[in-house]
Amino acid sequence: MGFLQTILANLVDWGPRLIDALGVSLALTCAGFGLALALGLVLQYLRSRHSAVVRAAAGTYVIAARGVPILVILYLIYFGLPGTGIVLSAFAAGSLGLALVYGAYLSEVFRAGLNAIPPGQREAALAAGLTPAQTFRLILLPQAIRHMLAPLLVNLISLLKDSSICALIAVPELTLTSRAIMSESFLPLHVFALTAGLYFAMAWPASLAVRFVERRLAHGVKSSRHIAGPSELLAQPI
Repeated sequence: MGFLQTILANLVDWGPRLIDALGVSLALTCAGFGLALALGLVLQYLRSRHSAVVRAAAGTYVIAARGVPILVILYLIYFGLPGTGIVLSAFAAGSLGLALVYGAYLSEVFRAGLNAIPPGQREAALAAGLTPAQTFRLILLPQAIRHMLAPLLVNLISLLKDSSICALIAVPELTLTSRAIMSESFLPLHVFALTAGLYFAMAWPASLAVRFVERRLAHGVKSSRHIAGPSELLAQPI
């Protein structure tokens, strides 16, 4: 029996299990990325504060989180925290671990996007009476989003692929389920070829979206002749 024929012959058994695991992988990715977005915004806001202590603390976290392997952080959360009385499910530990690492990366994305905005925008907003938090939320962030969309999508794709590491803390996602099927069928090449195809089916459309966004933004930068000021942005509906 040929390679594809073997996969097709076992698809009735493998398919439902892999589809269920695929749903877990997507949920893990969404949960981890959502938490990472929130953490990245908080970190970047702290790094923009006047307090040197606050900036140093946030910057130290970013450096440390980017320098430690994701697997080590997952082990610390899933196996280490129970020693302190904090017990998380495998899914919660995986989501939190991915968020703690990718929050640091997204903080850098936010920093680059905000640095692309002329400094006069912030100064004008503060002069108009806005607080630093209002300036960040109403003036700087809306303008920075266009610079951050493509890098955010790239990080989303990376997080999707890194979610497979959570198999090592028993999250029943795609990779762990594939290992279980492999141990039952003794067809590792066939099982993981199908698994790789499922990951590709998720990542490839997202990569196309990145290219589309990059082209649109590049076209927008070339055609744009006006940067909205604080008063114009505040006049728009939130």
